[in-house]
Amino acid sequence: MSRAWVVRAGRDGEQEQVNLASGTATIGWNVGDLTGVSAREEVRAIIDVAYPDDSPGRRANFTGQVWAFRSAIEPGDIVLMPSKLRPGYIYLGRCIGPYRYVAGEPDLSRRHQLPVEWKKEPVSKSAIKDDLLYSLNGIMTVFNPSRNNAAERVRALFETGTDPGSAAAHATAPEPAAAEALTADVTDPDPTPTIEAIRDRIRTHLVEHFSGHKFTALVADILETLGFRCEVSPSGPDGGVDILAGRGPLGLDSPTLIVEVKSEPGPIDVKVVRGLHSAMTQYRADQGLLVAWGGVTGPAAREFKRDRTSFRIWDSEELLNRLFETYDNLPAETRARIPLKQAWVLDEGSL
Repeated sequence: MSRAWVVRAGRDGEQEQVNLASGTATIGWNVGDLTGVSAREEVRAIIDVAYPDDSPGRRANFTGQVWAFRSAIEPGDIVLMPSKLRPGYIYLGRCIGPYRYVAGEPDLSRRHQLPVEWKKEPVSKSAIKDDLLYSLNGIMTVFNPSRNNAAERVRALFETGTDPGSAAAHATAPEPAAAEALTADVTDPDPTPTIEAIRDRIRTHLVEHFSGHKFTALVADILETLGFRCEVSPSGPDGGVDILAGRGPLGLDSPTLIVEVKSEPGPIDVKVVRGLHSAMTQYRADQGLLVAWGGVTGPAAREFKRDRTSFRIWDSEELLNRLFETYDNLPAETRARIPLKQAWVLDEGSL
């Protein structure tokens, strides 16, 4: 049975675009060719020589991750690459070959490679349920999320773009004891409370408590805090217009705004973008806003770029930014349903 593996693309996502373009996953540990290595103990010896000043525990941690990349990830396994360049999204691919070492690669951090067939579109984290997101936020570079039927759920994400949840996923057969022991230290590492993980928790809270028309009302609350007067369409078919908004005491002053709200977890296609353009013309609105919780497809994004002066898209990441920006001024009832507490924390990921 295939497994799921998270392989990060550098601290700041520096390998992300290259990995996608070249069909690879990479790690950057400063060790030589591991093609001839056949035992975990050999990797440990190589790590000990390469990193003599690190603690034994840290070298053991490196060993587990490098060994997993070298020998545990197999063709057919699903690889997840959380995006740093597109926060709120994860790229998924299927490993299609064994480990290889590219000695001629000028970038030393790209010499250790696995061939991966990446999906063209990333998956929005809004499509992933809280317990699985929790597992995917492990701090390691290479690790195997397995709790709560993670492998089956990640496979469903890869095939359908939707997480079926723990109860709906079929339990996978346990790994042989010997194989499990060799990767135990990179299986389900404890997540750390990073800024990213905290945002993910708030994201799933919104999915659970603001579905459908409630989500549209939340968007209207945010826009009103930003200075608009909003007229929200009643629940049901809306003809492509969920919110009519404008400035001034009657909401008729410029800029006037047409808003379409899509709360589904999957990406919105180009037809919706074009429909909102038509609605802007029909209602003679100055600007258009598409709130697409699950993001938009590539063609939709390209269509949007041609009209950036009068059109904006808020995906889940941008909506969270606007929520945090306006939170203190939102209606008390809305804040009660999203109970946030401000705290100053050191963002370890930026150090």
